[in-house]
Amino acid sequence: MRIAVTGSIATDHLMTFPGRFADQFVADQLHTVSLSFLVDNLDVRRGGVGANIAFGMGQLGTRPVLVGAAGADFDEYRAWLDRHGVDTNSVRISETLHTARFVCTTDADHNQIGSFYTGAMSEARLIELKTVADRVGGLDLVSIGADDPEAMLRHTEECRTRSIPFAADFSQQIARMGGDDIKVLLEGAAYLFSNEYEKGLIESKTGWSDAEILAKVGTRVTTLGARGVRIERAGEEPIEVGCPDEEARVEPTGVGDAFRAGFLSGLAWGVSLERAAQVGCMLATLVIETVGTQEYQLRRAHFMERFRKAYGDDAAVEVQGHLG
Repeated sequence: MRIAVTGSIATDHLMTFPGRFADQFVADQLHTVSLSFLVDNLDVRRGGVGANIAFGMGQLGTRPVLVGAAGADFDEYRAWLDRHGVDTNSVRISETLHTARFVCTTDADHNQIGSFYTGAMSEARLIELKTVADRVGGLDLVSIGADDPEAMLRHTEECRTRSIPFAADFSQQIARMGGDDIKVLLEGAAYLFSNEYEKGLIESKTGWSDAEILAKVGTRVTTLGARGVRIERAGEEPIEVGCPDEEARVEPTGVGDAFRAGFLSGLAWGVSLERAAQVGCMLATLVIETVGTQEYQLRRAHFMERFRKAYGDDAAVEVQGHLG
């Protein structure tokens, strides 16, 4: 099963200021702020929704096709993804813009001052999925993740026009979208991904009930944080899958992307929805135990040992056959 993953490609530049931002502001001079913070360290991390999901799928051996836009500074990031099993040949490289970038400084009280540079991400709207499909010999599913909003709409419409099954996954972009755009992006989706809060927001913005949305999509997948995930299909009993025990809770960023990577990999393997969700929850657990969205290591023996403990021997035997 050939899966294309569309979505943002970005780097995070994270800095730590040892003092408190609040001590640097003068109450009656806030209209003319001019400050520079001497930071202790700089941590550069690879990120972006599309790249995070593709990385996880690559770790599981499913060779996803990453579709997005980056800048000429993408070479090192591309080499990293290539080494970890991602097909990056459909990433558009901008001639004028840098790869999207989040720059953030955190103070001693964990307050943050950050900026997000969209950069090359805005050119994702220029990507034609037919070109991608022709290059790889066809697409069985396109995961449409948070990206340039125009790109998300274009990819969705193209999937409908060309009868390519797609998964709708708004994540961070849902806050800026209106109900009409959300309706366009989800109607007819084979899969609709969201967390529990986003689920309510989708229903509120569209004015559609849970039942109405279920009638418009094939499968609704709602992540529930520490409680795992719920999978719903119209006319069927929900499937609920819990999370494996955590060895440590270090950093939650990227957990949702890792779940999607595991779930989509399960679909690529052809296993059941329950089994795919179990793989997603196991991969998400590895991410929450690690600082950084792509810094975890998938050691297969360790993965399978923990997977067997969480979900039983039968589940482990089935997944082991695909994981190798």
